Amino acid sequence: MKPTVPVVLLALLLTACSGAAGPGSDPTSSASTSPSDAGGPGAAGTTGRAPESSATDHGAVEPHPVSLEALSRKDFNGGRFRLGEEVLRTASHRQYVATYRSDDLTISGRIAIPNGEGPFPTVVLAHGYIDPAVYENGQGMTRERAWFGDNGYVALHVDYRNHASSSDDPRGELDMRLGYTEDVINAVHALRRWDGPVDDDRVGLVGRSMGGGVVYNALAVAPGLVDAGVAFAPVSSDAVDNFERWIRPDPGRGDIARRILRRYGGPEANPGFWQGISARASFDDITEPVLIHHGTLDDTCPIRWSRQTARLMRSAGVDVTLRIYEGEGHAFGPQFPLAMQRTLGFLDRHLA
Repeated sequence: MKPTVPVVLLALLLTACSGAAGPGSDPTSSASTSPSDAGGPGAAGTTGRAPESSATDHGAVEPHPVSLEALSRKDFNGGRFRLGEEVLRTASHRQYVATYRSDDLTISGRIAIPNGEGPFPTVVLAHGYIDPAVYENGQGMTRERAWFGDNGYVALHVDYRNHASSSDDPRGELDMRLGYTEDVINAVHALRRWDGPVDDDRVGLVGRSMGGGVVYNALAVAPGLVDAGVAFAPVSSDAVDNFERWIRPDPGRGDIARRILRRYGGPEANPGFWQGISARASFDDITEPVLIHHGTLDDTCPIRWSRQTARLMRSAGVDVTLRIYEGEGHAFGPQFPLAMQRTLGFLDRHLA
């Protein structure tokens, strides 16, 4: 049984798309950088923000309640994993609706289970942003889930709170969506407590777009929780980048940006808060290998974000591989099969 470590859930303040393009031919070119493998708003005048920390009666400094450090002190209680209706059967795997507990919430998802007795290596999938008002169970990483199931992996796709049949969390947005990462972390715990065909000692995380940021968060604040992490076309590891790109300029998001700024202050007014919810501030805590896939024509999450993240991870001693796909966009179309082949090879090595 792999040790379960208290985890922090990092904030993702962003709105990033998830890919839906179908697979196609292999790419004509790709590049990678690796230590071992070649080949938010400027609202400085905002008032009424929450303090970054407070002193206890004993003089100890308490972390900001919305921060990595505060969440790292939380005991995660993922459990009560249940299979629901079978929704798909192929020659090599079956898929079911599933539920589990995350804190005091019920989270829905969809799981692919290979045919056979197992135990099987397992991945937890963190999908990209899809408007919760239209999101459906298992949406956003359908291709990846099936690919893993066909290749001998249990793959649990997490819907997140406020999505599909999951419980509502009215504070989800103002809490900077910390709950999404909490739900992914609790999914790992729930699978390990389940009596299904999961190999407890071979578990990884795979995320796309916003979900790639969730993977960064979990790895940064919970070393030892899983064995490896993979991010497809991920968001920035700096919360300010994500806030500035999606939350602040989007009129369709109502007053959430104003409420965030009023409560926490902007990056210039309260830089400590924003650093405290950015995964890159904790890269030196990561002990697991990381694989990042990014296309040069991604117009949703700029590739410069992944280049910078990989540089910072490498400087912090992380075993990180950045795979670059010339001419590929955010959703991964023609080069999706190659990216998945590389992902399987990476996980086969590191989940061994």
